Amino acid sequence: MPEGGAFSRGAKQGGTWDAYREAGVDIDAGEKAVELMRAAVASTRRPEVIGGLGGFASAMSLPSGMRDPILVSSTDGVGTKTAIAIALGRYDTIGHDLVAMCADDLVCAGAEPLFFLDYVAVGRLYPETVAKIVGSVAEGCRLAGCSLIGGETAEHPGLMENDEFDLAGFCVGIVERDRLLDGTAAAAGDALIGIASSGLHSNGFSLVRRIVATEGIDYGEGYANLLMRILGPETPPEPELAGRTIGEVLLTPTRIYAKAILALRTRLDAAGYSLRGVSHITGGGLPGNVPRVLPDGLGAVVHPREWPMPSVMKLLGALGSMSEAELRSTFNGGLGMVCVVPAGAVDTAIASLTSDGLTAWHIGEVLAVDAPEARYSES
Repeated sequence: MPEGGAFSRGAKQGGTWDAYREAGVDIDAGEKAVELMRAAVASTRRPEVIGGLGGFASAMSLPSGMRDPILVSSTDGVGTKTAIAIALGRYDTIGHDLVAMCADDLVCAGAEPLFFLDYVAVGRLYPETVAKIVGSVAEGCRLAGCSLIGGETAEHPGLMENDEFDLAGFCVGIVERDRLLDGTAAAAGDALIGIASSGLHSNGFSLVRRIVATEGIDYGEGYANLLMRILGPETPPEPELAGRTIGEVLLTPTRIYAKAILALRTRLDAAGYSLRGVSHITGGGLPGNVPRVLPDGLGAVVHPREWPMPSVMKLLGALGSMSEAELRSTFNGGLGMVCVVPAGAVDTAIASLTSDGLTAWHIGEVLAVDAPEARYSES
């Protein structure tokens, strides 16, 4: 991954960068960080990647055999979830979130993620910490099927505290023009398939952090103990969360759906159906995102009884005095993606997603509506 900015400029004297280091920027540390992350970056390489690390820009050819390819792009960050990573000193998952936020937006257009670039801003560059962050970006890229081909690490002394960092990412994907999902294919009577989230994903953490601070919750408290203390025995933790702390639960990485969604489309095609829309449930929750993949005149009716609300959202709802409907509009309500498929394709879709290790439910339908406010409803 080419690293530029503060780490590619300057006049090195006698093997040191004394003046720049005294100003708070350590070029040698930046070079060490690049070496530490080299293997992780290389592990994401697709055959279309041209060249290697160390250049000023990165190059990649388009996959062969495409008739009329369209490039699709997405950019995002992780937001204040980084503050919890800093508080816990955990840097090995947050980059996974970054890739998920971008790659899972791309697949909503039907695009296969091709390559990813990251931007890591730090108060002070600790090579091992940056290598862990970028290593988690690389892990996310492997799960999404894209190459990490470039990036930037910038040290911001005086602007950020030594242990602070922030992340942004940029992803490019490709799709045939006649396969582009553009929000026009859904029809009244289509089914909505909801796919389970892995927790809070990467949205709503300003509220999460305020609730934690207001309630005086220690990130190191056992999650099962906290649930018992706040919600009682009727809300046990999910089995995979039973031995974790609340801090670890909040840092659970955002699920990456890209490969499973692309596989779903292929299997629907083979069965004589079509994938008509895909909605990534991020900021704004279900009400803010499901209507985005429906044409004018259509809306969605969702049946919340058809899937479970994750325990962490029930916990935050109790602590923050939020209803389940508010949780579904503030967070993801337990669904990371919603797909629109023909009514007859429900079983095929759920079977496909299950075969890729995901839990999915038939959660609602598409219907005709006569007013914008009716574009999303629950029953």
